[in-house]
Amino acid sequence: MIVGKKWFTAVWPEGRTVKMIDQTLLPHKFRIASFKNHHETAKAIKEMVVRGAGSIGAAAAFGAAQAVMEGKATKGFEELLNTRPTARDLFWAIERMEKAVKGKDGKEAKLAAVKEAREISGSYVENGRLIGEHGSVLLHDGARVLTHCNAGWLAMQDWGSALAPIYWAKREGNRVFVFADETRPRLQGARLTAWELANEGIEHKIIADNAAGYYMQKGDVDICIVGADRVARNGDIANKIGTYEKAVLAKENGIPFYVAAPLSTIDLKCKKGADIKIEERDEREVLFIEGKRIANEKSHALNPGFDVTPARYIKGIITEEGIIRPKPDEIKGVFDA
Repeated sequence: MIVGKKWFTAVWPEGRTVKMIDQTLLPHKFRIASFKNHHETAKAIKEMVVRGAGSIGAAAAFGAAQAVMEGKATKGFEELLNTRPTARDLFWAIERMEKAVKGKDGKEAKLAAVKEAREISGSYVENGRLIGEHGSVLLHDGARVLTHCNAGWLAMQDWGSALAPIYWAKREGNRVFVFADETRPRLQGARLTAWELANEGIEHKIIADNAAGYYMQKGDVDICIVGADRVARNGDIANKIGTYEKAVLAKENGIPFYVAAPLSTIDLKCKKGADIKIEERDEREVLFIEGKRIANEKSHALNPGFDVTPARYIKGIITEEGIIRPKPDEIKGVFDA
């Protein structure tokens, strides 16, 4: 995606080094961070230098390739798997890397690991483009879209998921307006989604998370599109905390609610949303903003990183294979086709 006069993606390799846009510094500072080994890459994933299901998957793949080149595949893969528990793409990428190097050693394993990691990253680029193409049919000229968190190119290599239909629609000449939820506590909507939209020249406004219902009730929102960190076999989805609230509000106000995610985010082994492990993050993310404590010293906080939206609130899932309903038979069928 274009930033200024240069073309960037969220994460990429240069030799044995993994490069990432440091998303913790945006939008005020643009910095490319370098990670020389799998341990540093794993730490970057855990500390959210890179985030978003697809970009986590790509980073994990490149980190796994580093581990293979260091001769530390088994321990390296395990370390990467222990970074973020909710995003399915992390596990999907490591599973692919394990298969790619199985039965190989030495130079053969290293070449296979590098090749597979690049293919995984490339698949996110292509799948994001296809999600954009398929999802753009939902956006008429002048469409007003509400999204939550960041599911753009920072989150999934070059196109993204939830923002990809918006980017595609703009390239087709359609006007789209975006309500960008601020997304407490890490403010990925205010910091990252708005930054992407501004770089793309897409009209948008940041709104407080608890203002979404107000604009839905007024009739100012035509459609909601969000990303996903894991999709269960029955169509339930885990996404950034606050997604469930938006889905319920959309249902109440007769607004179609869509999820955009590649097939790699679907976990056929996970029967229902209640089986998804929800990451509990540091309470300081809630108690502090930019290093300044906003709560009194005696108070503590709860900080789930994600919530689960039941399939009954979801109109459809936009994938690289098209838009499917969140029904077990349709979800399984897209893999069997």
